[in-house]
Amino acid sequence: MTELTSIRNIGPAFEASLKAVGINTAEELRELGADAAYAKLLEGGSKPHFIGYYVLHMALQGRPWNDCKGDEKKALRKSFDKIKAGNFDEKRSELERFLNQIGVVDVGS
Repeated sequence: MTELTSIRNIGPAFEASLKAVGINTAEELRELGADAAYAKLLEGGSKPHFIGYYVLHMALQGRPWNDCKGDEKKALRKSFDKIKAGNFDEKRSELERFLNQIGVVDVGS
């Protein structure tokens, strides 16, 4: 089991966010992939941010976080918008997100 911070661009704060949604190792993150992992972050209550999304993609490719440019960045933006639309409800309160995450109530994830 390898620490999440062993992956380029994953620092302590990003690691804490990933662990909060049940992604505890580098192997789990790689198996999930960037899109599914980012969707879990949103479902867990993280606020969507495009830079965080593409940093995750770059991390899993072993590339510098700011290496995403041009057509690749445009394509990732489309994917980000789709994931955001399907996994983030601005009207849901932080409490509802937390209760849903721990399985106390189902608020229609």
